[in-house]
Amino acid sequence: MSLAFLFPGQGSQSVGMGADLAEAFATARAVFQEVDDALSQNLSRLMREGPIEDLTLTENAQPALMAVSLAVMRVLEMDFGVAVERAAFVAGHSLGEYSALAAAGSVSLADTARLLKLRGQAMQRAVPVGAGAMASLIGPKSDVALAEEAAKAGSVVGVCVVANDNNAGNVVISGDKAAVDLAIEKAKELGARAIPLNVSAPFHCPLMQPAADEMAHALAGALIVQPRAALVANVTARPVHDPETIRRLLVEQVTGRVRWRESMEWLAGEGRVTRFAEAGAGKVLSGMAKRIALDAEAVALNGPADIEAFAKSP
Repeated sequence: MSLAFLFPGQGSQSVGMGADLAEAFATARAVFQEVDDALSQNLSRLMREGPIEDLTLTENAQPALMAVSLAVMRVLEMDFGVAVERAAFVAGHSLGEYSALAAAGSVSLADTARLLKLRGQAMQRAVPVGAGAMASLIGPKSDVALAEEAAKAGSVVGVCVVANDNNAGNVVISGDKAAVDLAIEKAKELGARAIPLNVSAPFHCPLMQPAADEMAHALAGALIVQPRAALVANVTARPVHDPETIRRLLVEQVTGRVRWRESMEWLAGEGRVTRFAEAGAGKVLSGMAKRIALDAEAVALNGPADIEAFAKSP
């Protein structure tokens, strides 16, 4: 039975996330303290007490979600003896890719926190608030082909691309607001439900190029080593080990498509993964895994009971 650890992206945050881990394990408290120290910010208090409006700010949500994921992984390893090497692969959705790399020992926890803080700030700076938009195309007809046709229709008035290919029936488009609005109308004509997303910027589209440039500069100075478990990268949906390739793909990821469906299909197919464990806040990725890899097991490791049960399983 082959295992892959999955790491959630933005949208999985909630006030109180990680609090039960901190209460139960000194290991988790140490992770949260290390992140606070790296950022010179009491992020753990914001995670614990809110308000949700501040926690949801991109520059806070990204390192906060990573902190919870790393708390889960450190508790697994330090308190239950389950190392990341038990998994053949790691993969993370958007910012979760940084969590995956930190969990696999490729980037230090402190560096990951600082990189994600900068990533959130850079993404927010890239496009004026209100100038961009994202929308989720959902329903039985909402596949990549439909999304690309809708995006093409929107692109006559501005940038509009497929940003996240999550799973069949859940594809996200991103770009200039006017272009996304036009794409929404086209998607509805094609038989999809289209829901505008409450986001502060149009992520994973060419409008994020200024943020990609900032991340290229920051990543150039970051120490990245070979991960202890292979990373399946968002932009290629294939495993990568080489640190310089990882560095390049992290830059490309800012403007590129999150190929999550393809990543999961590769893991369940050529990767022969039969068990997925989502480490961190929420259950979004484990839910997607169940819809994509129908024969695989998928569990969410959110709290102490989840972690203990997983550690004791074969």
